[in-house]
Formats: sequence, C-alpha cells, structure tokens
Amino acid sequence: MRPLPTFLCFFLISTSLFSNDLLDNIVFSKAEIVNEYTTRIPFKLIDHLIVVEAELLDKKGNFIIDTGSESLILNKIHFESYNPYYKKSKETSGVLNTVDNPLERQLKEFVIKNLVLTNKTSDIIDLSHIEKTKKMNLLGIIGFNVLKDYEIFIDMYLNQITLSKVDSKGNTLDEHIYLETIVDSVDFKLKNHTIVLDTYVDKHKLSFGLDTAAEYNQINKRLNKKVLKFFYPMRHLELSDASGHTVEVLAGKLYRVKLSDSIFFAPMETVLSNLNNLNEAFGTSLDGILGYEFFKQKRTIINYQKQKLYFVNYPIVRN
Repeated sequence: MRPLPTFLCFFLISTSLFSNDLLDNIVFSKAEIVNEYTTRIPFKLIDHLIVVEAELLDKKGNFIIDTGSESLILNKIHFESYNPYYKKSKETSGVLNTVDNPLERQLKEFVIKNLVLTNKTSDIIDLSHIEKTKKMNLLGIIGFNVLKDYEIFIDMYLNQITLSKVDSKGNTLDEHIYLETIVDSVDFKLKNHTIVLDTYVDKHKLSFGLDTAAEYNQINKRLNKKVLKFFYPMRHLELSDASGHTVEVLAGKLYRVKLSDSIFFAPMETVLSNLNNLNEAFGTSLDGILGYEFFKQKRTIINYQKQKLYFVNYPIVRN
C-alpha cells in the first residue's frame, strides 16, 4: 500500500525585521465574544489539524492553530500582491528541513473581534502544498506570538478554543471563564516558544514537546530499546513539514504514556521519526512530540505565563 501523506507539525524559528507603515486586521467572523477579555472561537478538524475561519485584508479563509510555530504565518500565494510591505528574514527552520529566506512583515494590529493584539510579526511562506494535500483554502497559521498573551482552552469535545486575556503573571483578567471544573494540572518548561513536558513511558522519564499542529505523536527512533518496546509498529506513513519536504516513517501505537500518576493516556497513534533537525534548530533534546492524540484525550488549558497546563474532564455519557 502506498504511504498516506500527512502534515505533521511546524516548529518554526524566525528573526524579526519590522515594517510599521500598515494597519492590518484579522477578524474571526464566527467568534463568540464573552466579554472584553474572553472570546470563544469554533474550530473544525481537517484531518487532525485544528482550523479556524478568519478574514484578513479582504480575504476569507482558514487558519491552522499551531502552538509549535513561533509567529503568525501568512500563505504567500494569497498575499503575494502585498510584497512591497515585506522584508526578508534570515531563515525559517522546519521539522524535516529548512525554508530559506522567508518574507516577514509587522502587523500593527491583529484583531480577534474586539480583542486587539499589537505589534505582531508575521512570516510569509508558500503553503500551497498544504492546501493541495488538505484540499482547503489556507490563509495562514496562528502561532505562539499571538497565543502567548492568553490562557487557551483547547476543547475537542465542543470543538472550540477559548482565549482569555492574562496579566504579566498569567492571571486571567476574566474571573469567571469556565463552566467546567479544572481537575488536574502539570507544569511545563518553555524552551523559546516550545512547550516541553516531562513525560513518562512506563517508568522512563523523557522530554516531549507539545504541538497542536502535530497530526500524530512522534517518538525519537534513537531512544533506548527499553522505551521503544512500548511502541507497537503497524504501518508506514509519508509526512510533510511546512517547507514541503517529505519523509517516510513507521507508524503505530505508543503505550503506557503519562505525565504523572494521575494524568495518563490510552494508547496513542505515534510515528517513529528522527528528531535531529528539530533538536538542532532549537538547541533542545526532545525525545518526542505530543499532538492531536494528546488533545483528543485531554481537554487542555495552556497558560504560557505560568508555564502550566490545566485539564478538564470530558462529560460522562449516560445511556
């Protein structure tokens, strides 16, 4: 059987070059404004990617929510006519390879309905291969520099993201955000813009990155055999990164994954891959990536300022 293509995760680095002569608004037309600090944005899943609908510069289309990307990324094929306002940045690094000389621009305002973020940097990259693979109109990718000022509730049960503004200490300005009860939490480390979690496979302590745009979990194929014995291979997949490079990997299920004695997971779809490029790009030593499979099992709240994840239970379905 021919390997199925899939878009895995972005994990991008950029260098900022600013241009301050434009005023740009991005509007999430389907967002529900709770109050001046909090908004709820419905999303759809395209394959395993979290996609929201938005409008930018009179264009309406899809944006991928990607905690693994440092910046807001605009799809070059939709914004090519705005090139006079772009400047070159040095290089953008993807999981599998690099994107040379991406264009970059500074947006004076990034507007989510009545929630306004200022001075956000955007990279300009050709994402047409993702549009073709996923059969969708893709305007861009929303990354860390947009999300970091909010507490972000990613709810796969309701298919919505709640963004609530936080202060410099990470406290939400809205005191009554959630109807749900937070049942557990775990600390993480922020390496540049990457969420790094202490993750256990059976009794083995590892470092995993958390990325909302990872369609499958990844585990480093160079790990000790004592760890990899909990990975059960099933088939081959062809993965593609933001630069369009592809590689064939072994896919299967990873067993006995947990963050603590109270936060554990059912077997998760995982691919066996080489994480050398990712680790070289960030100066990290990640043993794996947690993505869609993580969020599918855990209704998760991310607080970048406090470097903490919070968890909400799925409702109990009674017959």
